[in-house]
Amino acid sequence: MFQPANDSPFEVACPQCSRTVAWSSESPFRPFCSKRCQQLDLGAWAEESHRIAGENAMDEADIDAMLAQADRDAPLS
Repeated sequence: MFQPANDSPFEVACPQCSRTVAWSSESPFRPFCSKRCQQLDLGAWAEESHRIAGENAMDEADIDAMLAQADRDAPLS
């Protein structure tokens, strides 16, 4: 693991409450400062408050239509 030159542990901000957290084995919930912050974040993902930006996923019907179109477009050998 990366250690800064001055031998002090690397510190990060808790993603939930922004408290400083030492990135070391003494911080079992890292990058969160506590079990509470970890659970709050997990709950936000579960209820879809947090999302990763991007296009919507294709459903099975869209994939089947795309494969059928690719078969029609494929040149005959």
